[in-house]
Amino acid sequence: MLTKYRNLLVQKRYSENTQKVYLNYFADFVRNFGASNLEKLSVDEINGYILDLVEKRGISGSQQNQRINAIKFYYEKILGREKQYYELHRPRKEHKLPKVLSKNEIKRIFDSCNNIKHRCILMLIYSAGLRRSELINMKVDDIHSERMLISIRAAKGNKDRISLLSENMLNSLRSYYKEYRPREHLFEGLHGGKYSASSVANILKNAALKAGIKKRVTPHMLRHSFATHLLEQGTDLRYIQELLGHSSTKTTEIYTHVSRQAINKIRNPIDEMF
Repeated sequence: MLTKYRNLLVQKRYSENTQKVYLNYFADFVRNFGASNLEKLSVDEINGYILDLVEKRGISGSQQNQRINAIKFYYEKILGREKQYYELHRPRKEHKLPKVLSKNEIKRIFDSCNNIKHRCILMLIYSAGLRRSELINMKVDDIHSERMLISIRAAKGNKDRISLLSENMLNSLRSYYKEYRPREHLFEGLHGGKYSASSVANILKNAALKAGIKKRVTPHMLRHSFATHLLEQGTDLRYIQELLGHSSTKTTEIYTHVSRQAINKIRNPIDEMF
């Protein structure tokens, strides 16, 4: 059953990360009910399983959604059932503002990296607004120095896009290439192949600590910071949407809530009192 489940995920071109997450959550679902009972389960029984995960394991809203999607994939794609399982209860959508670093904090992070490879990894995530998976999957020939562009292939939603390649970034990448000579992927592990996602996170964590930044810093915060800094520089929201690979400007509009550009124009009424 799990093999069939995985094979269909591959055939439908789900990302490697999504395949891993769905398989893991579906396997947990199978262990809970037993493979022989799945076709007879009611929506109420499945909702009870999800509720138990929320109350006893304390899963997050995003994990709850992913688990529901993993279950729906089985009933709708494997068994070919209709939309009845769309009625599974979803968590209320959380509206969290993206966490953003200042330009000064990001510069300090870059400066704290003595290793050229590590510095290029962090600089590229920020300067091109990349997701961590996009950086890991990037090939050497995705860097177009003549056009000063970067190709991002089969990103989220299986979409290709292009992003910016700065002069400083290109110079750093050239120095890195001369030293490391990657063959296929732009950043490779010690024994070849893709660089690991956990290694990227550890590089950033250690660099932030060296830079004296005490708050928790994640690779995605570099992407958020890129978008916010572009907005503060006056870049049109539609261009930012394209650079980030968002399908709608509504997703990109969240950065207007953390941009200092608009907030700084508001005069605080307390200033008129003193």
